[in-house]
Amino acid sequence: MAHDVAVVGGGLAGIAAAIASAKAGLRVLHVAPKAPPDRRTSALMLPVVDYMVASGLVDDPAEIGHPLTQIRIIDATDRLIRAPEALFDSQEAGHAAFGWNFANTALLARFEAVRATLPNLDTVETTLADLERTATGWRLSLGNGETVDVPLVVGSDGKKSLVRTLAGFRVRENGFVEAALVADLELGRPLGGASVEFHYPRGPFTLVPAGDTRANLVWIDDREVLRAAQAGGADGLRAVFLEKSQHLFGDIRLTGPAHVFLLSSLSVDEAGHDGVVLAGEAAHAFPPLGAQGLNLGLRDVADLSTALAAVDRNAADWAIRVSADYGRRRAGDLLRTGTMVDTLFRSLLSDFLPAQAMRAGGIWALKLIPGLRRQAFGLGMGFR
Repeated sequence: MAHDVAVVGGGLAGIAAAIASAKAGLRVLHVAPKAPPDRRTSALMLPVVDYMVASGLVDDPAEIGHPLTQIRIIDATDRLIRAPEALFDSQEAGHAAFGWNFANTALLARFEAVRATLPNLDTVETTLADLERTATGWRLSLGNGETVDVPLVVGSDGKKSLVRTLAGFRVRENGFVEAALVADLELGRPLGGASVEFHYPRGPFTLVPAGDTRANLVWIDDREVLRAAQAGGADGLRAVFLEKSQHLFGDIRLTGPAHVFLLSSLSVDEAGHDGVVLAGEAAHAFPPLGAQGLNLGLRDVADLSTALAAVDRNAADWAIRVSADYGRRRAGDLLRTGTMVDTLFRSLLSDFLPAQAMRAGGIWALKLIPGLRRQAFGLGMGFR
């Protein structure tokens, strides 16, 4: 059976891109190798949640997520220049919540249920083996031995994207000595709707509310520090977590294993060309700050939907037009978000006194100047 587009990648951005392409009226092949369950969570900001509801990816976010209504920042360093404690409330921005915290497994189950309802979307649980240019588009060689010819390819196959490599996209990568430890916790006292960030010299220790007394932890520190803490087992981690959280939320209990992920950043010069578009971590990756990772990936999908809706598919080069339009639409958002996250990450880690002063002054300004605070809300939430 002929297909108009092949979407490569079985993660959340990949399945969302496959659904968006099918809802645009294209015949879609989703190349989605089976992967182990993703036990992480994603804090999705309001514009992305609104997109998911409008596009039918979720019905009611309250059914599978927990609202994020406040952001509390605590400078836990012993630096000479420290930032003030700050509390930001979504009501000041005119919203009931900044966004929602979702378990990735719950999102994936919901997306898969939507995918199953689309008769013009075919899914194969296999890998991409090769990709080559043809006179009319692209030929995919699949791990199951099949070959498929399509005009348009969507690469959403992660940081090590084979689509990106074989389609000739230029990429910039940077590794860090820091890593992230993530875990699910039960607290003695609930967070309510507040995401609490303790800023330490080597990165933040962030507790994200997951309903009742549950919380999701994202702790960034030197990878050896995290591995040593992980090696201490549940009791050792509990002691570290109590200290890092300054005993503000009572006892802490792990409700599952703690995982350590190495951190890196990745960006491309352009997100689309020659009938290929990149979405999700195939196009961008950075440390988990400001809840931007999957938010940016789903904004990719939203712009892909717009580019598909705008093109005249009677034109012989429609796929090339889509990729060029998509690349133009994504350029500003990718540059802006990447710069914001990189600047924030480096300012948190910097031992340079002027950098610390600028960071502390920035938080003072956000705390004291309502207009600036509202602009920061808009940037962080991804409003465009």
